[in-house]
Amino acid sequence: MDPAQIPPGGYRRYGYGQPLSALLSADPHTVIGELTQRSAFDVDQTQVAAWRGSIDCLKQALTPWGGEAHLFLEFDVPRLGRRIDAVLVLRHVVFVIEFKVGAKALLAADLDQVVDYALDLKHFHESSHDVPVVPILVATDARAVTVQAAMDGALPNLLLPMRCTPETLGQGIALALELTEGPTIDAEAWVRGRYKPTPTIVEAAMALYARHSVADISRSDAANLGQTSGFVSQVIARARQEGRKAICFVTGVPGAGKTLVGLDVATQSTNAEAELHAVYLSGNGPLVQVLQEALARDRKRREEEQGRSLGIGEARRQVKSFIQSVHHFRDAGLADPTPPIDHVAIFDEAQRAWNREQTASFMQRKRGQAGFDLSEPEFLISCLDRHPTWAVVVCLVGNGQEINTGEAGIAEWLGSVERRFPEWEVYVSPELGQGDATVAALKAQVQARDKLHEAPSLHLATSVRSFRSERYSEFVNRLLDLDVDGAKALLPEATARFPLRVTRNLAAAKAWLRARARGSERYGIVVSSEAQRLRPHAIDVRVKVDPVHWFLAGKEDTRSSYYLEDVATEFQVQGLELDWTCVVWDGDLRHAGNAWSHHSFVGDRWTKIHKDDRRAYLVNAYRVLLTRARQGTVIVVPEGDAADPTRASAFYDPVYDFLRAVGVPELSMSPN
Repeated sequence: MDPAQIPPGGYRRYGYGQPLSALLSADPHTVIGELTQRSAFDVDQTQVAAWRGSIDCLKQALTPWGGEAHLFLEFDVPRLGRRIDAVLVLRHVVFVIEFKVGAKALLAADLDQVVDYALDLKHFHESSHDVPVVPILVATDARAVTVQAAMDGALPNLLLPMRCTPETLGQGIALALELTEGPTIDAEAWVRGRYKPTPTIVEAAMALYARHSVADISRSDAANLGQTSGFVSQVIARARQEGRKAICFVTGVPGAGKTLVGLDVATQSTNAEAELHAVYLSGNGPLVQVLQEALARDRKRREEEQGRSLGIGEARRQVKSFIQSVHHFRDAGLADPTPPIDHVAIFDEAQRAWNREQTASFMQRKRGQAGFDLSEPEFLISCLDRHPTWAVVVCLVGNGQEINTGEAGIAEWLGSVERRFPEWEVYVSPELGQGDATVAALKAQVQARDKLHEAPSLHLATSVRSFRSERYSEFVNRLLDLDVDGAKALLPEATARFPLRVTRNLAAAKAWLRARARGSERYGIVVSSEAQRLRPHAIDVRVKVDPVHWFLAGKEDTRSSYYLEDVATEFQVQGLELDWTCVVWDGDLRHAGNAWSHHSFVGDRWTKIHKDDRRAYLVNAYRVLLTRARQGTVIVVPEGDAADPTRASAFYDPVYDFLRAVGVPELSMSPN
């Protein structure tokens, strides 16, 4: 019997699923025929040969367990945009098997791939949380090596990846069965288990661009992402149907999935019909560069898997019509007074748009336009307002993440509508601008004109960046607000499954990152852009990293975050994330009793920052840095140097003492 023909949510996750006995007695051509029929892509002879090699290997190795197991082939992993070659549910164990047909070597990258698959099940597939999961790599033409089975010390019920050949696959399975224990797994119940992934923004962008739905790749229990995306889509549909113009604000805590909502809305409207065309815009240059390159590479890979050729240059060109820099969109609007092709524009991190003074200064210095008197929000709305019929602007708004001079905040968007576009409908969450008297007053003015529509689903209240802890960002806020009692009270819950450590030793922190990461989980060092006195520790923020290499390059590339040599600042990492981070704390933000002391390094000495906005930017920089990790963070507070007045112990020791007083544990190199 084929279990769970249509699992909950209406989505079948595999190409072939049968009791193992059925596969052992089946004609391989019949199995391949079913896989071909259920494939979403064109199947070429290379794929057929790979399937045949895998099936032959499975038949050879699994005969002893014919009546005890269930086998799933081409098991979909939407978060990663890939499919597992084989998942074997045998007795009390789930085996994740990746075949490299024709391969003569067991490569590290291939081991990372199968570990990534196992981690995806362990973290995000509900039925796999508490059962042994065993990743196995099989290179069909490699020389046999001694098969070993060992538990992974960092995650319960996960084995280290096993290296096998067709001759030793059966032996490896037997060893794993002996090493582990637990109740027999019901394969039908297992495959029906809810899949609740939390993708990185790069993974999410690739999955959505490949036409997965937000429901496929999001945790329905952690945030109302589907509801929010659906509501925004309804606003767009209504505006188009009724010939209206609307602006919609999506708010949320850091890491709640605002960008995911924006990308989902954009991908729903990326077809050839110009009236439905949408564009995702961001003023965050590193985010745009990383997403564009990741999507282009993934598009090229998917085309090649389907037997079609696509040059990377053409792939990049296609992607740029979907994701653009807001500054390029603005410049196009300056050069061409006609309406843009896009009726829908999604502005990520809208609170970071420039105010009138910053925009006017830029226009005069860089574009030669003297007398420009519009803020960036005002001009961007005016571009969409050129459409004679309908248009929608979607603003994705983060709280407490303004990190640069001239960022206008959300009040400028509402103020622009109030001043120049009073006919536009305004959709907000009740949480928009809470605690901001200016925003509250502007909302009241829009309400008085009967143009304000409040919807609770426009607010994302739960951080899903760290799938291990939903309250970690709240802990960081309390920490930076110097709420010692509140931070101390929240720490146990916020870090129960999210390791947080502090140390004075950078080398130990690097070793901890390498020891904790599994598969291709990404780790790196992040520091404040004001951290000018970390050079004795081989950290120089003046050396600008290429975010594409830092976030996308592999472990073998010295420019990647994995090498722990180049560091990224808040400007490179805002809007992006890593699995594990090392935050190195410099003397720019010092703990002084019940307050922070804010400093900038100018010339040969630290100078105190007096402007309130620059002080806020510095604290927000650390807020960004401390919330970049999905799985765990180690904070390094260096020791001072009595011989160096720019690195006095008094700059660092109070920060370390404060973190320890809150309860952040000292780093040890134990598995936990």
